[in-house]
Amino acid sequence: MADRTDRLARLALLGNTLQDAAARQDWDRLGEQARALFPALHALAAQGPWTAGERAALERVRAQHDTAARHVAAAARALEPRLEEMRANKDGWIAYAMHSETESGASQE
Repeated sequence: MADRTDRLARLALLGNTLQDAAARQDWDRLGEQARALFPALHALAAQGPWTAGERAALERVRAQHDTAARHVAAAARALEPRLEEMRANKDGWIAYAMHSETESGASQE
């Protein structure tokens, strides 16, 4: 029974860490958790058949993962205007950087 309880606790932890990272917009941590999810689930599955409670916990993890993915997509959409502005002004930024570099080089001589 301890293994089953441990497996349920591990599933809850996996889902909760995804949910927490997404809510905090901690994209680095969310990426780490998302990459660790498949190996962790695979290891848990190797412990034997899932009980009904564990399958329900798996569905919660799936829902938490889906919610986290929606948070990421929304954040990416929110960044798109800024990225587009940066792309549009790229030539000006390059010219400014080259001019600044020339100016600082001339003042060091």
